This record gives sequence, structure tokens and C-alpha cells, in this order.
Amino acid sequence: MIQQFFTLPQARQRMRQGPLCPYIDEYAALLCEQGYSRQSARRQIRWLADLSQWLQRQGLHVEEINSQRIASYLQYRRRRWCPLCGEHLILKRFLALLRSKGLLPQEAPLMKNARQRAEEDFERYLSQERGLSRVTLLNYLPIVRRFLVERFGQKPLRFNQLRVHDITGYVQRHAHDLCPKRAGLMVAALRSFLRYLHHQGRIATDMAAAVPGVAAWRLSTLPKFLPIDQVQRVLEGCDRKTPRGRRDYAILMLLARLGLRAGEVVALTLDDIRWDTGEIAVQGKGRRQSRLPLPQEVGRALADYLQKGRPPCSSRRLFIRDRAPRQGFANSEAVSTLVRRALERAGVSSVSTGAHLFRHSLATHMLRQGASLADIGDLLRHRGINTTAIYAKVDLEALRTLAQPWPGGIR
Repeated sequence: MIQQFFTLPQARQRMRQGPLCPYIDEYAALLCEQGYSRQSARRQIRWLADLSQWLQRQGLHVEEINSQRIASYLQYRRRRWCPLCGEHLILKRFLALLRSKGLLPQEAPLMKNARQRAEEDFERYLSQERGLSRVTLLNYLPIVRRFLVERFGQKPLRFNQLRVHDITGYVQRHAHDLCPKRAGLMVAALRSFLRYLHHQGRIATDMAAAVPGVAAWRLSTLPKFLPIDQVQRVLEGCDRKTPRGRRDYAILMLLARLGLRAGEVVALTLDDIRWDTGEIAVQGKGRRQSRLPLPQEVGRALADYLQKGRPPCSSRRLFIRDRAPRQGFANSEAVSTLVRRALERAGVSSVSTGAHLFRHSLATHMLRQGASLADIGDLLRHRGINTTAIYAKVDLEALRTLAQPWPGGIR
């Protein structure tokens, strides 16, 4: 496989020196599978070849790789060259390959820094101890990651040095850039993380109460939606001759025709499409599983993407990134970004540019076509009718029959 990236015999020979040479070929095949560019693959293979040659000079075998020796190599390399962008990710992938072959123990170091370990511990706590859904984790973790990066940067994580102004300052800096719902999500994620730190004994006081609330009065706003013709313009704006366009079109169809949430789209797997029964299984809030009928046009969009747009990879996620590594989206922000770009591409202007815009548009269109609030609630999988009641505010024709004349006004 190396010859695919290095044509000169001398270069290929350099890549095959040291104890790692039997496995660099397999790593190169993995890079091809995950869709890395030729330039990126060459850079990664050179980096591993240099590590292999260093191990050879030290008289070390593959089984003797450990965290101390990896740290020694990194120190040696940085004395000669500038750090390679993403070198820890290269190590993570390559060590995982060696572990899968039984050459390293499962507890072999992944070279994760303290912040990454803290995030993983928090994720495990949310999933195993609190039993929260994957969608909640996908929403919470990026918020916590950003908070840790802003507060500590590259410094050690000293949670006992957290102060109230660190928390309130973070919320004040970011709340005004978010809609009330997303700001509320940010606040909930921070409170959950601070309770976790207190539960683990990492901080002496439960600082969750220090997270300021975000005002979001129920039923105080109108749902932001698009007219049906503008929804169609956004759908038609996807270039369905390209793999990316087919993927984006399939995602937008799920948002526009079934009202799925962004996190629900991210969490979909290949096994969730029940072609034999014409259904799609959706994991919603609170780990609730729902089965929705798969409309013909949505099914066609998904089939077109799976047959002509989805890149070959080992991931079972339904929707795959169009850039390496070939894996599912990291979180719901990726879907919201996709929606924003689709709106810009179609020349559609909207105050709201997130994925929920299509959910609101679907509900509003159904209401104006005569659907009841109960029917809308069933499709959107609301727990109670009160959640769906906000859409009654956009049915202006029905509301006019209830409006009382203004005293002294024209009758």
C-alpha cells in the first residue's frame, strides 16, 4: 500500500525501516479507507516511519512501546522539527491498530491530555450513571470542552481554582450569541458538569448554583419558520450530482418532511432504516425510541445517498463526514452548520438558521393545511399537547375569530 503514496524505490525503502514497518502498510490502507488525501497520508506515513527508525536506533521492539518511550520520542523530534499538526491523533490511530492485533495491551496509552480525559470521564458519568441519551451527550460535551479550553487553555486542569466569576463570565460572553433555547442548553450543560465535579470530589462546593439562568419565558415568542416554497428552494439548492449534495439533500429531507431534530439525525445508523416495513427508527429525547413512516420521497433521497454518495467506511452511522476521517458527525452543530450553508446557497434569508427551522416550518405548514395540534404533536413526538400549543400562535386565521374588538376602534 505504501507504493501508492511513494513512487521512488528509495523513498519506499526509507518507509520500511524499523520494527513498525510491517504495520505501516496496514496504516496506509486505513488512511485510504478513511478518505485522507494523498498529501495528508504521505505526511502521516513519514511521521510513523521516523518513529520506527527511532525505535530501531534505541533497540526497541513494538511490544516495548509505552507512554514514557513515546514521550521521549516526541521530545527528541521537537528538538529537530516543529510539532506536526495532529501528531497525537496519528498516534491514537496507529496504537489502536497495534492493539487490535494484540501487540499492545488494551490499557496502552492513548496520549490523551488531561482535558480529553476529563471530558471522557464526564461522558461516562452522563451515560452510565445518569443514563442520559446519546443526543444529550452530543449537545453537552462541546459546551464543556469550550469552557475548559477557555478557562485553562494549555495549563493543567486545577478545578479547585474555579471561581464564580469564571462561570458567570463564560455565560455572559456567549449567551448573547445564542438563541434562548441554545443558551439554556449551555447553562444546563455547565450545571451538570459542575455537579459532576462536586460528586467526584474535584471541587469542594457545588457551584452549579453559580451558573446564571437565561430568561426564556414559555410561549413568549413565535416559532421561526419558512414558507413551503422557500423550503422547496432550499431542497432544490442541493447539487444532487455530487456525493456531498446527495448527503445534504437526504438530511434536509429528514428535517423538512419528518421534523427530526439535529441530534436525532446525527445519531441515525444504517440499522435504523427499516426498508422492509418502510419505517425509520429514531432515538429521541430521554432515550425514547420511535418508529416513523418513511415517505417515498425521503426514502428515495436516502437510497440515492447510500448508493451513490455515502463513502465506503467501517462506521455504522448513516451520515458520514465528507472529509477524512470517514466517520459520523461529532455533534448536532454539524447539522445546523449544514442548514445554514443550505440557506445561504438557496438565497433564503431567515432570522433562525438552525436545524429546528425546518421542524417549525413542517408544523406550521401542517397546521395551515388543517392538521390538529394532536396530529402535529404525534409527528414531532412531543410528550404533551402543551409543547405543541406554541404552534397555535401562527394560525392567524383561526386567531382572528377569537380576537376581541379594540375599545373605540373600527367595528
